[in-house]
Amino acid sequence: MPAELNSALARIQSFSVDPYNQKPVKNVAVLGSTGSIGRAALDVIGAFPDRFRVAALAAGRSLDKLAAQIERHAPGLVSIEREEDVPRLRSLLPGFGGRVVAGASGLEEAASLPEADVVLAGLVGAVGLRSAHAALSAGKRLALANKEALVVAGELMVATARASGAEILPVDSEHSAVHQAIRSGRPEEVHRIVLTGSGGPLRERELSTFSKITVEEALAHPTWTMGPKISIDSATMMNKGLEVIEAHFLFGVPPSKIDVVIHPQSVIHSFVEFVDGSLVAQIARNDMRFPILYALSHPERLPNPFGRLDLVEIGHLEFRDVDPERYPALGVARAALESGGGMPAVVNAANEVAVEAFLEGKISFPDIVALVSETAGAHGRVPAPATVEEAEDIDREARQAASRILRTLARAS
Repeated sequence: MPAELNSALARIQSFSVDPYNQKPVKNVAVLGSTGSIGRAALDVIGAFPDRFRVAALAAGRSLDKLAAQIERHAPGLVSIEREEDVPRLRSLLPGFGGRVVAGASGLEEAASLPEADVVLAGLVGAVGLRSAHAALSAGKRLALANKEALVVAGELMVATARASGAEILPVDSEHSAVHQAIRSGRPEEVHRIVLTGSGGPLRERELSTFSKITVEEALAHPTWTMGPKISIDSATMMNKGLEVIEAHFLFGVPPSKIDVVIHPQSVIHSFVEFVDGSLVAQIARNDMRFPILYALSHPERLPNPFGRLDLVEIGHLEFRDVDPERYPALGVARAALESGGGMPAVVNAANEVAVEAFLEGKISFPDIVALVSETAGAHGRVPAPATVEEAEDIDREARQAASRILRTLARAS
């Protein structure tokens, strides 16, 4: 029997099988289960009990929310942030017979759990790097919502997946759209990728008033309900810059062939232009359950119970160029990608420091990009990380540099 067929059979046999329809049931580890992506993933899993089961849950400190998820989904393994919280979680679940682990090692254990066929990476920020790498090292399907993992260590992550036979299925709605659209042709037929963005809550705001933008105004996203960090990234459009970097590593397309347009209705999630001029777009409701379902079920498509898009109700679709004066963050991220090496990791780390400082009222909204740009400028050539430890070193050093610059900005405010 050919080795490839042996491998495929082993993979299929690793799934439990539903006795009624004989379809393989995929066991899913959900990392960041109490966050918005994690909750959406559990909605999807709960809607298809004959196709998906929860093998592991990983969360931070939201123990009450996590306990409710454990009661509903009965995972075999649970990972939490702090060891000292294990007794309290146990007290909330006297009947729970699964294992509870904690800390970074617990998160990695959940990500590489032998029983898990798919790992949904829903953690926010560079904290998700090590667990995403652990999932790829273990040969899992990684349903990746944590764009920072590829931004910080894209070359390493792709090489790890290639070596282990793992696969990366994007959960970001934009990259899920590209993944679907790009299947319409061969790689050499792709002319460019176009990522769409809503423009965030500030797309109509007078530029002269940007220094007066409040945290509440920057968080008021017109389309999506997201966590604070991602919402601020949408307001600056740093999220699109990070997505350009992610698209480069996911699809092997050079930066010059990745464009961004503003699309306020947010129903065309991205599109691919082929060499013959054809544009293939993926259009769906603004609901993260759609790309999550795609990532879990691919290459199959399952009937969607979460509603349909009514194009007549939408009425019209609008597109605009990205104004570099309004959204300078996109240019900073592009420059980091073109510099190569570890510069995307530097920009990502500085951005996390800057967004946190803005949310805490330490700097103004325009200072976010100023801090990121100055931190990037303070670094010389940064080699691409060859290990997770090297990626974490780059991240830590960039955070330290950004924190030093932050103190200067805060004093000047």
